[in-house]
Amino acid sequence: MYWQIILTMFVQLDFLQMAVAHCMVYQIPPRNFSLPCVLLNETLLSPFSARAVEGWAGLNREHGAAEANSPLIMTEESFLCCLWSDNNIDCSLYRASMQARMFIPSEISISASRETDSNWNIECWIKGELDLLVCGLRFLKLYLRSHLKVNLLYAVSELSLGEVSTSSLKGAVMVAPCDCSEYDKCECCVPSLRLNYTYIMWLQIMIGLTPLWSPLMSVKPINIVKPEPPLNLHLEMTEKGQVKICWSDPVLMPYPLKYEVKFSANSSQNSWQVVRVVLETSLAIDNTLLDSLYLVQVRCKNLYGPGFWSDWSTPYDLHSGEVLYFPPKILTSVGSNVSFHCIYNNKNKIVVSKKIVWWLNLVEEIPESQYTLVNDRVSKVTLFNLKATKPRGNFFYNAVYCCHQNRECHHRYAELYVVDVNINITCETDGYLTKMTCRWSANANTLLVGSSLQLRYYRSEIYCSDFPSTSPKSEVKECHLQRNLSYECTFQPIFLLSGYTMWIEFKHLLGTLESSPTCVIPADVVKPLPPSSVMAEITRNVGLLNVSWTNPAFTNNDLKFQIRYAVNREEVTWELFEISDAPTRSALIKVQKLCVEYVVQVRCKGPDGLGYWSNWSRSAYTAVKDIKAPLQGPEFWRIVVEDPARRQKNVTLLWKPLMKNHSLCSVSRYVIKHQTSENTAWSEYVDNGTTCSFPWTEHTHTVTVLAMNSIGVSSINFNLTLSQQMSTVNAVQSLRAYPVNSTCVILTWTLAPQVYVITSFVIEWKNLNKEEEMKWVRVPPNISKYYIYDHFILIEKYQFSLYPIFAGGVGKSRATDQFIKDGSENQNNASLYVVLPIVISTSVLLLGALMTSHQRMKKLFWEDVPNPKNCSWAQGVNFQKRMEIL
Repeated sequence: MYWQIILTMFVQLDFLQMAVAHCMVYQIPPRNFSLPCVLLNETLLSPFSARAVEGWAGLNREHGAAEANSPLIMTEESFLCCLWSDNNIDCSLYRASMQARMFIPSEISISASRETDSNWNIECWIKGELDLLVCGLRFLKLYLRSHLKVNLLYAVSELSLGEVSTSSLKGAVMVAPCDCSEYDKCECCVPSLRLNYTYIMWLQIMIGLTPLWSPLMSVKPINIVKPEPPLNLHLEMTEKGQVKICWSDPVLMPYPLKYEVKFSANSSQNSWQVVRVVLETSLAIDNTLLDSLYLVQVRCKNLYGPGFWSDWSTPYDLHSGEVLYFPPKILTSVGSNVSFHCIYNNKNKIVVSKKIVWWLNLVEEIPESQYTLVNDRVSKVTLFNLKATKPRGNFFYNAVYCCHQNRECHHRYAELYVVDVNINITCETDGYLTKMTCRWSANANTLLVGSSLQLRYYRSEIYCSDFPSTSPKSEVKECHLQRNLSYECTFQPIFLLSGYTMWIEFKHLLGTLESSPTCVIPADVVKPLPPSSVMAEITRNVGLLNVSWTNPAFTNNDLKFQIRYAVNREEVTWELFEISDAPTRSALIKVQKLCVEYVVQVRCKGPDGLGYWSNWSRSAYTAVKDIKAPLQGPEFWRIVVEDPARRQKNVTLLWKPLMKNHSLCSVSRYVIKHQTSENTAWSEYVDNGTTCSFPWTEHTHTVTVLAMNSIGVSSINFNLTLSQQMSTVNAVQSLRAYPVNSTCVILTWTLAPQVYVITSFVIEWKNLNKEEEMKWVRVPPNISKYYIYDHFILIEKYQFSLYPIFAGGVGKSRATDQFIKDGSENQNNASLYVVLPIVISTSVLLLGALMTSHQRMKKLFWEDVPNPKNCSWAQGVNFQKRMEIL
């Protein structure tokens, strides 16, 4: 079975190649035509094979042919070729020895009217998505309808209709079955169409057991396309107020079209009048004719060459709309001015333009000053300096309504889309000068449904124009959306001195908008690499922050630099220092604190302020080290304890640790120098601690305390002379203490007339009810009142002592352990009169309420309170505040 089919296909292809080489092939026209088919008496495999053809019926006896049913023997070199027209068919027996020529009718004639022949009416066209060739066949002799089977055989060639040859045929002959389910019609379909190829076809018809064969036909599918009807018929209005009928092309058309338009003056389908053929997808209508016309239809056809007219489009009612806008939709940018035109029909009657008013979103009436009367029918409104449209739900536009002055508004409106395309494009060239990265971001309101944004650019050979502009020769640059909703585009490689003009193109079905173009020269937007090898130190002796670095690669020496520095702690507070006056790779910065660790970073920028600041360099840290010897030694005082058994006095020196700004920056040890009245001198060192004890056995003993670090010892120091003689000098006549509150006590004193010069005073105070360390402070000699700030418990007993200090020694002290409640000496401090009674009364009430003794109260509240100096957790705790609350 299968070998017979394969052999049949090869024999058919063999015939097709010989027939095309020697016979004239009929070209299928873009219209219907009549096709005769020849009856064959007997076949082996194919009636067109030279060996298979044994006879033809109905040969004309005038040429000495055999009887009607007698065979005509053909050799292998003989072919039957036919030439036909709408009215007759002529076939010729062609031999290979003959010269190729056009066929002459009646060489061999076959009557088309014989009962054994069949005439068909055929029409072929392209339909669907231009991938299907359809041939419709109609019977001219209906008595042949019974037991009918039709196949359409075809082969494909790349050559044109006039150049088809055997060598141009592609592959084997293919068969397209035909559907003959209808009574007088068959339809054959050739799929997978190639529009610009040539198809060689013929029909194979079986009526019962009788085969009929058509001559060869050829067709180029693109020449017989039957387009789909035009789409989307509607009315539009021009800027001048003229109405036009518009439509859309059918899809997938491979060539331009021409159109035929017809109108009807009423709803009857029999009163159509073709107006004219047009080449555009619109036709202007005179406004005066608009009232008299009713329906319109359009059809289309290939503008050049053959083809079919499409079917007529669906009729469109010209009076279906009551309001026409021009344009019906506008897409524009922020800050622009736009205009709308309208024609208002009220019950098929046009409202005169002077009775038209305009509304925005039906909530805001547009001022009449923005109206223009184009003519009696057309009104125009202009909107100025537009702002971006704010989305309202699913609406991304403003609705512009054309209404009657009596506030009758039709539901139709014009749509106004205002988009913010003021998009800023920033670019930076990397420090290696190999690529330029540009970034831009758009307002979320800009992204209308169906819109797209893309960056377009073109490059000038050198530098930028003074006034950048867009160009049709621009290219699209691919940009990628980042997490922060910005876009990033990379140009690589780059031309450092070329001007890159770029802008953002906003594309939408309504139109295209462009942002203002900007021009960038890569050399002007370089972001250098950060400086490297950054070092920082506090210089010795000078005490300045010295910062040095190495300039980054691919830069000139003429750079600007910024240094930021801060004390290295948990919360860094940066200070900025800028260098821009001269090329440099180091800087000296005056800082407030010299004995702390600094963190330092450096960044750079191109000369003349061009480009961007680089990233900050890696951090550099200063080492805390001594800058110079301490500025001064510590202030100190002494505690003298008499030992009667040994008849000597023991002296303990107390001093306060030096601050870092005085020690510059550390103190490794303290040096205590001794000088006695017997001219004996010695020194001792205290590495740790702030006390030193020694026996005092001489009449006069002078002590000096020096601070020492890795650089040297302090040059300004305090001296203290212990003198047996001066210790009896009574210089202080009176001493009084006035409590202000729990944190402040005022100490005042008067002096007796004396001959010695006082160099300073030392005030001591301590709580007599507790075993606390004595506290002291040195005060200037020219004052007689001093505010002592400490935590005082006013119900406790304190002792205050005042020592006058002379050049020759420490004088006799004056002490008091009583707070003065009133007195003329405190008249200038009015707060004592108010605060002191309140404090005293509060203390009395507290004591009475507790109904405890003074000693028990101390035990309850203060016996277990630790000394903050001896207990780390208690430091900073305000126990007096706790007492006040209680």
